[in-house]
Amino acid sequence: MSKDLLTPKAHSREGYANRSLKDYQVQFRDLLKKVGSGTHTSKSLSREESAIATEMMLREQASPAQIGAFMIAQRIKRPTPTELAGMLDTYDSMGPMLREVDSVYPVTVFSNPYDGRSRTAPINPLTALILSAADCPVVLHGSGRMPTKYGLTTLEILEGLGQGWHQLKTLEQVQTVFEQTGFAFVYQATHFPEAEAMVAYREQIGKRPTLATVEIMWSPYRGKSNVVSGYVHPPTEERTQLAFTERGTDFITTVKGLEGSCDISRDRTAIISLNHLESGQLKTERLLLHPRDYGFDGPDPSLTGLGPLLEDYADAIAGQQNEISRSAIWNSGFYLWRVGRVASIEDGFAWAQASLKNEPVEEKLQQIKAVIDQLS
Repeated sequence: MSKDLLTPKAHSREGYANRSLKDYQVQFRDLLKKVGSGTHTSKSLSREESAIATEMMLREQASPAQIGAFMIAQRIKRPTPTELAGMLDTYDSMGPMLREVDSVYPVTVFSNPYDGRSRTAPINPLTALILSAADCPVVLHGSGRMPTKYGLTTLEILEGLGQGWHQLKTLEQVQTVFEQTGFAFVYQATHFPEAEAMVAYREQIGKRPTLATVEIMWSPYRGKSNVVSGYVHPPTEERTQLAFTERGTDFITTVKGLEGSCDISRDRTAIISLNHLESGQLKTERLLLHPRDYGFDGPDPSLTGLGPLLEDYADAIAGQQNEISRSAIWNSGFYLWRVGRVASIEDGFAWAQASLKNEPVEEKLQQIKAVIDQLS
């Protein structure tokens, strides 16, 4: 959707060149009334209305009371795929976007919950390192600790590994790291302050707003990519698939992951959907991966703290076998196959295991650290 269409004008597109804050709040009130009128009388927003409402929240043109009320009302009503599509339009228009990089393989964009992990150890940062070491570029995005979970974040793990992403003050610096290493992390607090300002509202309402769903769907990258979206509840997956279809996103992977993340469990059958658009129609292949069939069954590593996790990461990157490395190989094997780097998932497992044993992952980690340090 073009920037012109995102100008906050709910009904008429004319005569708003010199609008006051009160004018915006009157308009937002009309949008709020539609979604917040109750079970029997509430109405869903159009895609354009949803994009407008999202922009007005991010720019804080709506009042704090209106923003909080909208978040609660939309959570109770549940967003439609069309509303999610409109919200993603605004994120694309206002948010940071990395430029396309030259790659044989689609860029894997991991969209994990921003409020982190509290029970199971995050595997995704190590999976991302393995993929980038295999010349399969990866984009991660997130922020610092936030409600409702206040869990361990991707940023903390990456910085614990020596990657000082918070030191990069411009998106162009992130782009440089991405182009030179095939690895990028987009830090919301620095590169998308309008969205970061919504964290305070999330804390006040005490519930995940629809913006939390947008975060596990959004991609801050323009170019051929495999957008990976984690979920917990099946209705979330269905809404995600339909929203992507409406937006014309043609390569999507949805994963019933650990705590809603992109991490595939070893403790249960993995439920994964491989989604493609063909002539505007969504084609979905349901993939059930049984860890026992591949020798990876076992409990998912629990989260005991950042320190112990980083020690396990260090051992895995040094080629030692532990539960973190087993989970990373299990995840990486699938994702390497998904983007076409290997001919089979089994080949992916073998490549991931060899990359940890033979130092390509350690070399990739050091390369990323060196480029970030040079830029900062």
